[in-house]
Amino acid sequence: MKVQNKIIYILIVIFVSYTLLFSGFIYYSISNYAFTDFYKRLEIRAITTAKSQLEKESEVNIIKELRQEYLEKLQDEEIKIFPLTGNQELPLDSELSKYKVSFLDKVLAEGKANYNDKRTYYYGTVYTSIPNQDYLVIVSAENYFITHHILYLRNLLFTSLAIALIIILVVSIMFSRRIIKPINDIIDKVKEISSDNLHLRLSTPKENDDTVSKLAQTFNDMLNRLETSFETQKNFISNASHELNTPLTSIIGEADVTLSKIRKPEDYISSLQTILEEAEKLNKKTKALLLLAQTGFDGKGQKFSRLRIDQLVLDVIDTCEKINPGSKVCLDFSLLPENPELLKINANEALLHLAISNIILNGCKYSDGKPVQVALGVADREIILIIKDDGIGIPEEELKYIYDPYFRASNTKNYEGYGIGLPLARNIIKIHKGELLVSSVANKGTTVKISLSVFENPQNK
Repeated sequence: MKVQNKIIYILIVIFVSYTLLFSGFIYYSISNYAFTDFYKRLEIRAITTAKSQLEKESEVNIIKELRQEYLEKLQDEEIKIFPLTGNQELPLDSELSKYKVSFLDKVLAEGKANYNDKRTYYYGTVYTSIPNQDYLVIVSAENYFITHHILYLRNLLFTSLAIALIIILVVSIMFSRRIIKPINDIIDKVKEISSDNLHLRLSTPKENDDTVSKLAQTFNDMLNRLETSFETQKNFISNASHELNTPLTSIIGEADVTLSKIRKPEDYISSLQTILEEAEKLNKKTKALLLLAQTGFDGKGQKFSRLRIDQLVLDVIDTCEKINPGSKVCLDFSLLPENPELLKINANEALLHLAISNIILNGCKYSDGKPVQVALGVADREIILIIKDDGIGIPEEELKYIYDPYFRASNTKNYEGYGIGLPLARNIIKIHKGELLVSSVANKGTTVKISLSVFENPQNK
């Protein structure tokens, strides 16, 4: 069943139930009041009639005047007075036979009683006159209010209910369409979105904080993530294809030129050396790609052990100086804690060594011989390693691509590299449940901040 139809049915059921309940309550209350009020009228007429006929003449005139002035005659009104014999026994009168026996017995037993026979209502009472003579007074009349007004009220309620049902149906359809419309708009818009136009977004009013707006915003957030993922994949394929294709093209071109004619032995040697250099580049790029794939994002398959981060940083700097003898790394250990336990982390030494060395070597490479600052400190059981250089930096508009494999900033054309070091380092830091943040300003330098948690020894808890 459609959601719109469900809303219509629910609204109709609610409103009709409420209307029926409300109408039934009104009908029952007025009907019950009409019964009580009419028996009260019959009682007044029975008493006044008995007084006017059975009491002293001086009082009778007053009562008759009051009765004629204030009590209108009821429909089919009939008043009967029967004298009771000794011990309040009923007289032998044929007119008493038209009344119910139980009604007469109740009047004699309790002093008064009433009942109705379809449209005619009866009221009986025992009246004692001044000489202590008991009389049975029975008043009967048609309840015009019940037979006419209540019937009119019932018809009026049914008519109102039918009109209300039509109004409720129309309002429910309009109301449900208004509620469903934003969802239908979202569905129509989502149908337009595909892998070719992931830039499209759903409209979300800024000041509207309802569920539909949150749904649209959540879907837009998901599209943002998908678009970013698609762009990353596209950049990766583009960059990887370019990086792998360049040495292959050189190798093939060199081989074609060399084989185009018979050459001297030294020409073959020179050509093979060129092919070897390009093959080594291709080999390095392929290994870097495999290493990036092996590090993955889940950290499975790597062996972890407890090690001191300060010793690892010293080993990394030593390695960097061997790889790049001209590098200038300035180490700052002034913020180290006195407790050496706060310098221990749970890590894979080889991977973490690779990640930190990649970042420091990048700093040395892009700073053109300027000093690279490396600072290590601990705060709130978190180890913080900051690597800062004063090199060429990264253009602001390209910062969002720096984690894409094989991406290289536009100002790095004069520097060798594969664009694999930073994404690889970030993956390794993620494996260690740490965080790597990069901030950079073009021509002013780059700062990399690595955060790692201090090793928690279960015995110390």
